Amino acid sequence: MKRQLNKLAFLFLFGGLFFVLVGCKSENGAKTDTLEKTQSNEKIVWGVKYDTKLFGMMNIEERKVEGFDIDIASAVTKRVLGEKGQAEFVEVTSKTRIPLLKNGNIDAIIATMTISEERKKQVDFSDIYFDAGQSLLVKKESDIKSVTDLNKEKTVLAVKGSTSAENIRKHAPEARVLELENYAEAFTALQSGQGDAMTTDNSILLGMSAENPDYVLAGEKFTDEPYGIALNKEQEMFKKAINKALKEMKEDGEYAEIYQKWFKEEAK
Repeated sequence: MKRQLNKLAFLFLFGGLFFVLVGCKSENGAKTDTLEKTQSNEKIVWGVKYDTKLFGMMNIEERKVEGFDIDIASAVTKRVLGEKGQAEFVEVTSKTRIPLLKNGNIDAIIATMTISEERKKQVDFSDIYFDAGQSLLVKKESDIKSVTDLNKEKTVLAVKGSTSAENIRKHAPEARVLELENYAEAFTALQSGQGDAMTTDNSILLGMSAENPDYVLAGEKFTDEPYGIALNKEQEMFKKAINKALKEMKEDGEYAEIYQKWFKEEAK
């Protein structure tokens, strides 16, 4: 019996030591200098959307993701790491992007991510790279003309983990809100009549409307939702490098070229 107790004590002590070592490793990982890491690897791993037209959409035929966010990320990568620098893309959703960043699976997030005070508690943001605002997508014949038309008889579709549902509850507190996993599911639900309107940033909804002319934006945007590139905390040098790249792109016209390519108008 005594021998068994000694064996159990040894296993408990060994297990405790193991978890301490793992914890130390995780803590050290969190403190990794991201700029040094990307320079050493000659690549930046970006978390991007694969289902958001105009920003990040998988081109099935060419087997690559395309969009405004993708082109901005590629241009920033070259400016931060030089011509040999490579941009690698990993699919994220509104729900998975911050955990993937925290776990070290990606170096940065550029995925139609709104800068908010709540998110700043978890991540840092670059300077604004795109000005957006929340709006509504409805069928052409809908009686919803603006957010003020949303009452207790209306159901609004939003994506889990996004700021959209929270904003709707503030601007139309009587409306019912149904949250789906991603934009594709939300739009399918709108088409099947599970909701009266879909809400997210106007930039995303414009892409959906362009592909589906029977659906239009209802009224003006009712929030300001500036997009930023999200980074892990305590990565000041990496953030400075990204902000410098964005500033140079706007000054020398590369940003304007990318904007014109995807939105068919001049950058505002």
